[in-house]
Amino acid sequence: MKRTNYCGDIKADLIGTKQYLCGWVHSYRDHGGVLFIDLRDRTGFVQIVIEPSNKEAFSLAQQFRQEYVITVEGIVSARKEGYVNKNISTGEIEVIAASVELLNTCVQLPFEIDTDKNIAEETRLKYRYLDLRNTRMVRNITTRHRLAQTVRSYFDKNGFIEIETPILTRSTPEGARDYLVPSRVHNGKFYALPQSPQMFKQTLMASGIDRYFQLARAFRDEDLRADRQPEHTQVDIEMSFASLDDIFTIGEGMMKACMNAVNMEIETPFERIAYDEVFKRFGSDKPDMRYGLEILDATEIFAGSGFKVFADAVANGGVVRALCAENSADTFSRATIDKLTELVKLNGAKGLVWLKFKNGKFEGSCAKFFSETELSKLRQTIDIAEGAAIFLGTDMETACSSFMGALRKEIIRILHLKPSKKWAPLWVINFPLLEYIPEENRYEAAHNPFTAPVAQDIALLDTDPLKVRSYQFDMVINGIELASGSIRNHRRDVQEKILALMKHSKEEAARRFGMLLNALEAGAPPHGGFGLGFDRLAALICGEESIKEVIAFPKTTAAYCPLTESPNIVDEIQLKELAIKLDLK
Repeated sequence: MKRTNYCGDIKADLIGTKQYLCGWVHSYRDHGGVLFIDLRDRTGFVQIVIEPSNKEAFSLAQQFRQEYVITVEGIVSARKEGYVNKNISTGEIEVIAASVELLNTCVQLPFEIDTDKNIAEETRLKYRYLDLRNTRMVRNITTRHRLAQTVRSYFDKNGFIEIETPILTRSTPEGARDYLVPSRVHNGKFYALPQSPQMFKQTLMASGIDRYFQLARAFRDEDLRADRQPEHTQVDIEMSFASLDDIFTIGEGMMKACMNAVNMEIETPFERIAYDEVFKRFGSDKPDMRYGLEILDATEIFAGSGFKVFADAVANGGVVRALCAENSADTFSRATIDKLTELVKLNGAKGLVWLKFKNGKFEGSCAKFFSETELSKLRQTIDIAEGAAIFLGTDMETACSSFMGALRKEIIRILHLKPSKKWAPLWVINFPLLEYIPEENRYEAAHNPFTAPVAQDIALLDTDPLKVRSYQFDMVINGIELASGSIRNHRRDVQEKILALMKHSKEEAARRFGMLLNALEAGAPPHGGFGLGFDRLAALICGEESIKEVIAFPKTTAAYCPLTESPNIVDEIQLKELAIKLDLK
């Protein structure tokens, strides 16, 4: 084609120039015999004017309808006074058409291209080639592209080498089900699509690559939600001879570069909080730090209380936690409080105690059970002011923090609290290394089995494994877990000890992880890194709640693609070649 510019690039500095434009008819108007067409491509719109004196072009243009594909040759002209549109970048100019050409027509579409109307997700995905013409989707996909280029440039400048790791590999336990691919050549055997490049990137460190990165495809057969897809992209990095400080510096630098690429800013360094502390203060390991409303400890106040529920809980090693919502006593009606009570029960609580501080005194169904001393201490400890609503919960520490965290999120939503800043980044550090699976009488990795224990806790692997802290960390921004990583085990003996606690025998460990274990004992250096959800990053920056809005061809929450109608059946001959017989009973 002879295209000279994209539609959105036609500005006042091109007045008087001849332009050859290509695109779609976004709108078509006949004003007193003069035809006006908004021509659209991925960069935006430009107004085309077709005068009736231009008989050939005028006659052809009268046939145009929305989403017809056309070309236009014409001269850029300034719009007449009073007709300037300041809402669009091309609003000062228009193109006076000399000739037009019709390249393709368009059938009646199932929905309007640029619309804010509710369209069923299945319909949007079935006609994704139409949905992607939407201005918002073009912006999202373009932003994603810009971020990808920024990531590659940033890591290249910082000495990282981009290496593609295999998509067809072997099945390894990494927290979700594997997608399996049967082998035609090796009947009865299967490849697995990688949940992450974990073992490959650690093996690369043993090979001396030193600094690796990849925009890696990862596959997980798990239940889906807004921030999950069967296949996703992650920014994957690994560094040799690196401390946590080194990794955090690289991660923060990448985030700063990505924000700058889209004319945004984020402050560095990010705050760092240990897992135990962040869970205690916010009831979550991925809290939205743009809001206050911290969970406060009230255990000592109610030890020995006349309120038996609290007193018994504390006596049995439990805790009492409080949330104080300022200036909101009148917002929480009894019906609203009942809904909050149901919420915490769904999250493991046995109940919820509430108080309101109005006219200088406490109100609430349980207020009469507390002494004046307890209420006075409560007011002083958590700084209760006039008009506040207070919510109290009790249980063992982890359980209490968990349901109080769910309560905190709901209170923020109910009160429409305004964020204190645009971005609130956080490193959550020192996650527990292991968790116990009582029904299987074994330990399981809290994140992945390759995470290194904190050096001073290694001895606890033999005596009290649940107390072992790890070098695992998460990057959290605005309550969204963007990245997860760690310093890894670089010695085979430590790695095998952890796998043994997970009830992997030496033989099984060698069968599942032999590639990595062999590499570790062949002079592997200390190393660490992270995987960052690239789809989540793009969604966060684009202001989208679902990563589907930044993926060109996503699947539904049932892992189905309406566009390609996949997954779907295959021919019997294909199954025969793979020595597979279906039993669908």
